Amino acid sequence: MIALEKLIDTIVANNDLHARWLNSLSMMENVGARKISASEHPTDVNLTILKHAAEEARHAFLLKRQMGKLVDLAKYPTYASAYLLAPRQSYHYLQALDVAASRYIKKHFSLADYDLKYAAYLLVTYAIEVRADELYPVYQKVLTRTDSKVHVKMIIIEEEGHLEEMIEQLKDFSPDWKQHADAICEVEQQLFNTWIAEVEKEVLTREELAV
Repeated sequence: MIALEKLIDTIVANNDLHARWLNSLSMMENVGARKISASEHPTDVNLTILKHAAEEARHAFLLKRQMGKLVDLAKYPTYASAYLLAPRQSYHYLQALDVAASRYIKKHFSLADYDLKYAAYLLVTYAIEVRADELYPVYQKVLTRTDSKVHVKMIIIEEEGHLEEMIEQLKDFSPDWKQHADAICEVEQQLFNTWIAEVEKEVLTREELAV
């Protein structure tokens, strides 16, 4: 597998690939926002959870809007498979992580219903924020170096804040939070590797067909 920065270099150099990349990231941010909302208790909802759901939804919107700097948005109107990179893996990334986290929590904690959903929200969101803090800066580095009209600087700032907030919530959840968070991050790493490998495969295939 080629280095992440080199892969993103290849993606950014091609407007079609870049649009599909942005659309895929937007779709996953939107899925994250929906999952956060789905985990909410009917009444016991704090400001941090509302903030996370709102900001993830806004990230999905911002990434989608950035596509308009590269292509006609009408050509990539939805999150249908035809408009994404590695659609199957992109669709199932967060779903698979959520399922794995729920199984882990059932094994290590006596939780059910909304308590289980909240614990899954904490661990899954932490793992995703760790990933975002690695992925988006590499992406922005390429965007800056290539003088792209696209940028994700605001998303980087907000994701850093999310990670700090998740750590504070996890500390309240369990004194052994890091052990549990690291276990979920290991699962996320495997899912990320599978996703990015499929993205790479599709990018290289589309590049070969374009020659």
